[in-house]
Amino acid sequence: MPAMFPKRLRGWHFILFNIALGLGHILVMFNAGSYVALLPHVAGDLEGVLPSFMTWAQTDFMIALALGLPVGRALAHRFGNYRVFIGAFLVYAVASYLGAISQTHWQFLNARIIQGFSGGLTLFLSQDMMLREYPDRLKSLGLALWGLITITPFTIGLPVGGWLADDLGWWRYLFYTDVVVSLVVVGLLGALLYGRGFRRQPIRFDVVGFFLLAIVLGSMQTLLNMGNDFDWFDYPFLRGVLIVLIVALPCFIIWELGERHPVLDLRLFADRNFTIGVICLVVGFFSIQGLLTLLIIQLQLLMGYSSLLAGMALLPMVLLAAPMIVVMHELCKRTDVRMLASLNFLGFALTLYWIGLYDDPHSFDQIFWPILLEGFFLGSFFTPMTVLILHRLSGVQVIRAAETTNILRIAAGALGITYQEIVHFRRLPFHQLHLANHFGGRQFASFDVLGGFSGKLEGAGLESAMVNGKLLALVRQYAGILAMSDAFLLASYMFVGLAALVWLAYPTQLPWFQSQEEESLEMEAEALMEEQA
Repeated sequence: MPAMFPKRLRGWHFILFNIALGLGHILVMFNAGSYVALLPHVAGDLEGVLPSFMTWAQTDFMIALALGLPVGRALAHRFGNYRVFIGAFLVYAVASYLGAISQTHWQFLNARIIQGFSGGLTLFLSQDMMLREYPDRLKSLGLALWGLITITPFTIGLPVGGWLADDLGWWRYLFYTDVVVSLVVVGLLGALLYGRGFRRQPIRFDVVGFFLLAIVLGSMQTLLNMGNDFDWFDYPFLRGVLIVLIVALPCFIIWELGERHPVLDLRLFADRNFTIGVICLVVGFFSIQGLLTLLIIQLQLLMGYSSLLAGMALLPMVLLAAPMIVVMHELCKRTDVRMLASLNFLGFALTLYWIGLYDDPHSFDQIFWPILLEGFFLGSFFTPMTVLILHRLSGVQVIRAAETTNILRIAAGALGITYQEIVHFRRLPFHQLHLANHFGGRQFASFDVLGGFSGKLEGAGLESAMVNGKLLALVRQYAGILAMSDAFLLASYMFVGLAALVWLAYPTQLPWFQSQEEESLEMEAEALMEEQA
């Protein structure tokens, strides 16, 4: 069999190749962000289910995305990366079509899981295919462009998803668009790479570890997804899921520690910097992903924002996030990354605390500035964590560490979405009772926010039931805002803890001058760890 990629693409073939790869990567990442803005529309259209049910389609999509990562690499070694990539996007197109025509919640949920898994197969492959086409002297440029592509879909996807739902009036257009774009990617890459050979390198895939990992992540996500709506362990099914999780988790840990080629390399946690870095990265992304999703949903449900306007509220993040990636890469060469990470976490804590102080519906028109600042810290979040995690690792450990970290981070993002919903769900009745007691005494229906205002309205001719209904809706809105603020305040305290934890790691600093190979390997790992950002 001839060597892989014996002749690199040139000219307009190379340009088309980059467009096709970037388009495919954006498509997968775009579906992680744009769906959040569509969620209330989907919930209203599919059997009128609760919005909390429709978040399952987001969280399970992300869990499937994480599980697809190790499978994609194993399949590529056996069948060739571009063949697996094209096959994955064909499956992605079919899953997108099934999502577009779904009429029930379960049909849509299954389509999203297949969509997420097939998308996860492509995350590593797309980056690997790109690196093989770039000459060594341009790989750093290619990886920098890839980092820019990676971080933009979530922020841009939100307003685009809102535009599809509001202006076009049909959320299903998103999934029909996925079908078309997937087929375009398949056609372009199939034409450009047709007939290429590859060097078969079959590796032993950890099938048992993969299924145990799927059971563990699936069980954890199911518990969080269904807990609020099905009264947790009073529901027999959830008790059964808990038992499965309790049995599967230690079995997974024991199996992976004894496996020569584990799907999740737990032996890396013997390194202090890796452990602390992964904890900080996973917990941080757990909070960030969950809070952004909570905010985008509650802006629509509580404040009455349109999907487009709610998406536009988070768009300022991209203004500073993308430039900071480049800046932080240079700063990490000259500064102890513990200092940079600690300052970043304190900045997140300040920003989230700022948003947590918003307790009035009319204050959310000022959300631009804290969101802009959050984009600054989001752009400076990944690079210090990458340096910290990869410090003292070398060779194959670097890629294994990047894969392990990425799987855990994407799964943590899914868990974070449902966790923040739980925080909001639990704090909502507390604030409702508190507001009722504060303003209306014991009778909830007698709540009067302006002390006698309801009497004046009744005197003006409005019926008592209408007045009480309006005031009750006002109580629920304010209670919802306060519950959301609690989630942001709790996360800000969590980031203060991370700012202290990072100092337990060993000092680390990139050398002033790195070989081209070392820099490329580090940037490759960084780009992989920033997937789904």
